[in-house]
Amino acid sequence: MHIFKSASWIDSLLTDDCPGPDLTVEMLGIGPQSGAMLFSPRADGIISGVEEAEQLLTRCGLSTTRMAANGDMLQAGQVFLEARGRAAALHKGWKAAQVLMEYMSGIARRCAFMLERARAVRPGVQVAVTRKSFPGAKALCLEAALNGGAIIHRQNLSESVLLFAQHLLFFSGSEKQPALETLARQVRDLRARMPEKNITIEVDCLDDALLAAGAGLDIIQCEKFSCQDLAATVGALKSARPDILILAAGGIGGDNAAEYAATGVDVLVTSWPYWGKPADIQVVMAADAR
Repeated sequence: MHIFKSASWIDSLLTDDCPGPDLTVEMLGIGPQSGAMLFSPRADGIISGVEEAEQLLTRCGLSTTRMAANGDMLQAGQVFLEARGRAAALHKGWKAAQVLMEYMSGIARRCAFMLERARAVRPGVQVAVTRKSFPGAKALCLEAALNGGAIIHRQNLSESVLLFAQHLLFFSGSEKQPALETLARQVRDLRARMPEKNITIEVDCLDDALLAAGAGLDIIQCEKFSCQDLAATVGALKSARPDILILAAGGIGGDNAAEYAATGVDVLVTSWPYWGKPADIQVVMAADAR
């Protein structure tokens, strides 16, 4: 899956790094000279952002040769992208392309690691990334996660229905009938307003999970459950509703993915892959013979 990024968005990355002349290139007078730039990873792993980097380098006026696609597994030192052209264009695109691929590849590799850990104990489990990416970088973060084998939990507020406790604060209820019970009684009417959408609710205890499942909600998202409590909740929910989809969220990452997957949940919801060390992409530049 590819997430669209416009040419103007690519241009904005270049403009941010080089809003005017490259003063160093101008001072040296090397801009018109020609050469090449080669990209390779310093360690084995999934590559991400290479297709976006190619677009970026092309927008600089460089000719490119791409030997890998987003999501490919590469070996250390394996050249996967080459750019040729004027020195001014090579230096303009250099860091923007390198950093883009380093951050995206880091996210992709963390997703792949988390998925590997989780599926070692539960082969069918999915890892789903949230919309809690760095502001302004959602398209990059989500595509990188997809390249690493994850799925998207929720891309934006307009695509899905997900009820939080914060929503229920504004939903009618009383001391005698809490908001969640009121909601449970009105599920049929609420579903009629958006019949094509599944309804997901986040809960923080077994009783609320069972109430929501009994009311006919489609997906139960268990927030910050311990693995022990989550396993008990999964067992109870599946006994009551074998068809129900169960998500685990809150504090789940690469270090505990296997433990949470072992509880029997269907999906691990996480923001963990977004935060971590970028991959290390080596750039080698060479000037053509004069």
